[in-house]
Amino acid sequence: MPVYVYVILAVGWLLWFVPFFRKWNMSETRTRDRRSRWGLLLQVVAYVLLWQGRFWLMHPTLWRVTLSAVLMALAALLSWTATKALGKQLRFVAAVGDDHELIRTGPYAVIRHPIYASMLAVFLGTGVVLTPTVLLLLATVLFLIGTEIRVRTEDHLLASHFGGQFDAYRQSVPAYIPLIR
Repeated sequence: MPVYVYVILAVGWLLWFVPFFRKWNMSETRTRDRRSRWGLLLQVVAYVLLWQGRFWLMHPTLWRVTLSAVLMALAALLSWTATKALGKQLRFVAAVGDDHELIRTGPYAVIRHPIYASMLAVFLGTGVVLTPTVLLLLATVLFLIGTEIRVRTEDHLLASHFGGQFDAYRQSVPAYIPLIR
């Protein structure tokens, strides 16, 4: 594996991860759903699978390296803008508090779950240069199942809290992949 690929991955992961070092909202909530942790577990397993091939022997083509760099940049952009838009509402577990607001600005105007979109971008940006195709496909399926669990859990919580306001938002804005509802 060429050193510049490791540099692209390291810088991409770092830029994606930095906005999450801010203070998370750990206050008590009225409604919480821990089932989203099962989705997180599947996502983590999928990330681990990306590194199970003999990646150090890989020599990715220029198009793969370019795609990786673009996906990493997109992941960083989404993580920075989404955490900024969420502000004090950034939580680790799917939850809704009494003071919860329905955010529809920034990346939330384009997709309902931009942090999950950023996770998908960093996932694919890593996998496209490191992981054999069959393993990447398996890992992607696991990642998407985990993401769907998390999205559905959060959407259910938001719908129960915001009612018709969230239903209208859900009808007009895709979940985490633009143009796919």
